[in-house]
Amino acid sequence: MSEALAPRDSYGKALVELGKENKNIVVLDADLSSSTRTSWFAKEFPERFFNAGVAEQNLIGMAAGLSLSGKIVFASSFAMFCSGRPWEMIRNSIAYPRLNVKIVATHAGITVGEDGASHQANEDIAILRAIPNLTVVVPADAHETTAVIRAAAKAAGPWYIRLSRATTPVVFAENVGFDLKDTPVVRQGKDVTIVACGIMVAMALQAADILAKENISAEVLNLHTIRPLPLTPIVGSVKKTGLLVTAEEHTIRGGAGSAVIEQLVQHYPVPAEMVGIMDTFGESGAPAELLVKYGLTAEKIVEAVKRGLKRK
Repeated sequence: MSEALAPRDSYGKALVELGKENKNIVVLDADLSSSTRTSWFAKEFPERFFNAGVAEQNLIGMAAGLSLSGKIVFASSFAMFCSGRPWEMIRNSIAYPRLNVKIVATHAGITVGEDGASHQANEDIAILRAIPNLTVVVPADAHETTAVIRAAAKAAGPWYIRLSRATTPVVFAENVGFDLKDTPVVRQGKDVTIVACGIMVAMALQAADILAKENISAEVLNLHTIRPLPLTPIVGSVKKTGLLVTAEEHTIRGGAGSAVIEQLVQHYPVPAEMVGIMDTFGESGAPAELLVKYGLTAEKIVEAVKRGLKRK
């Protein structure tokens, strides 16, 4: 995991490739195309790119209309602005009628960094996974982002895809696959199941290396799909390990960890610990420093595992 790439760059490149392959694809943005990398598509296909301006509710309305005309629509902005501000439009205009709109949000989570609390979407998974019909996906790295974008373009129905701003460690090979119905095991183990999403997959693998030096065997799963939650692999893993730890760059209130635990308790309840943002707003700072301050590190995952092992 020495290489680091930006998932939003992979998104921009994938859009250009898809645009060449399918003339039915259109892209929308809310005046942030340079940052979201949709500007790369706009340069190649200006007649299929639409800037809604700083009007995210209109962005979703435009996306709905284009979808009803038969287009495959990708709509982007920062996660804070294309999840919270147009929530009602996403619910009523996109998810309720099951329209073929892919909302791809960049700059999610605490690693937005210096932009501060107003721009750090640490609640978007919670508010969007509650909407029926909406698929919610969080790729672990740049290569998985490419696979997710290509899968979304082929799939029918509404998606929310959550990407980070910063360069993040590469976890997977360039040809990594993506299966909406799977929660892949990326490291085998027998003492604890660590289920992580997004940038925390790399952190979980680092934690597993640390734990291995103490003869603790950690199994790491990549929860790329939050809704619909692929629960079967998680149940299979916790039946073997008897302990669950979740890790996410998101508030622990209603996020990926909550999604796993509320399902798991109905099927195979085990002791569980959650690593995430602890019910607080963020602040301005360097991404790496914020990850440490808000407890989103391999070391904090190790601590959670050790707490959990005492409860087994």
